[in-house]
Amino acid sequence: LPLIMACVALVMGIRTLLGLGPSQDGTVQLDANLVRLLALLTAMAFFCWFWLKNGQTLGMQAWRIKLITQSGERPTWRQALIRVVGALLSATLLVLGYAWRFVSADNAYWHDQWSGTRLLLIPKKG
Repeated sequence: LPLIMACVALVMGIRTLLGLGPSQDGTVQLDANLVRLLALLTAMAFFCWFWLKNGQTLGMQAWRIKLITQSGERPTWRQALIRVVGALLSATLLVLGYAWRFVSADNAYWHDQWSGTRLLLIPKKG
């Protein structure tokens, strides 16, 4: 949420610098659909960044889950983008993409199959 807020504030600042800023009452307003788009793009960038950096978001670190390719390497930008868009589609289609894991032979979500990635459970240390 703080990342989304920072992104929206940045866009509001840019609008102000370009002279598109304050309205009659002195406030800087953004279209609600633009704010939604910024929130979506920020969330997508968040997941892609962490998956590319070390294969884990903060939550995945807590659960000891790591995202890797089918060959065991870090995902590429292309794979991360396909996965994040696929995860959104999996969720919006009545969560069928997530439920697919329970009927799939390799326990994979749709977005993992599409992106050529898989989730790896990291064993506990000591």
